[in-house]
Amino acid sequence: MKTQTKTWFITGASKGLGLELVTQLLAKGENVAATSRNKSELEKLVGENQNFLPLEMNLVDEANVAKAISATIEKFGNLDVVVNNAGYGLFGAVEELSDTEARQNFDVNVFGSLNVIRQALPHLRNQKSGHIFNISSIGGYLGNFPGFGIYCATKFAVIGFTEALAEEVKDFNINVTAILPGYFRTNFLNPDSLSIPKNQIDAYQSTRDSQELHEKTINNNQPGDPVKGVAAIIETAAAENPPLHLFLGSDAYALAKNKIESMTSELEEWKKVSVSTDF
Repeated sequence: MKTQTKTWFITGASKGLGLELVTQLLAKGENVAATSRNKSELEKLVGENQNFLPLEMNLVDEANVAKAISATIEKFGNLDVVVNNAGYGLFGAVEELSDTEARQNFDVNVFGSLNVIRQALPHLRNQKSGHIFNISSIGGYLGNFPGFGIYCATKFAVIGFTEALAEEVKDFNINVTAILPGYFRTNFLNPDSLSIPKNQIDAYQSTRDSQELHEKTINNNQPGDPVKGVAAIIETAAAENPPLHLFLGSDAYALAKNKIESMTSELEEWKKVSVSTDF
């Protein structure tokens, strides 16, 4: 028996994991509404397909997001899986980044996803089913990467609201999963995807070293395969009991495990102080 065709709504679909997700889902015969700031670029990259709805959407304009969700339901009649994939990397020491630069990163990486969630949830609640994937990062679980403080803060925020959201929508039979990828071989570290501060401070040598490492050594040598990463997300969407957190990549797994062990050790070392503050 053929399972019922699902309708997916994917943001940031013109490159990276988003574009690979669109490609694999269409190959499986699923309905895909894909958003980008440039609709013609999406059409060019994906081509014509009766199951494909390319949408030009401004993620930080909630009224515009509402139109995109409505257009999806109008074309396909339903909405089943939402993937909040849109976002961009911001590199710079915390002191270097201006208020405007930091807020713009939060607007896209955090508030953009919240705009989508608010517009999609009434439909998912009404049908009492659905799955929301929020793409975070291993940088949403640990932040000790010089130069990625603000970016990590946005991805920590994604984890925070994902965990709360998962509890809030349980009664509606809606699943929520945070995806925490490690380094995948996408264009994330390319100049057109990774923003750097306008006003750099020479004193931050460790930040400059980290920047050079990411741009010249890590970029194009990432261990993660986007094809396999996307296949894992699609597999998770079909699971009866999907995880709340899904780490992708051997590097993400190792970094998360090290963080857990380090936190456990620190917690026990300072336990006496921690528990001494109760009445």
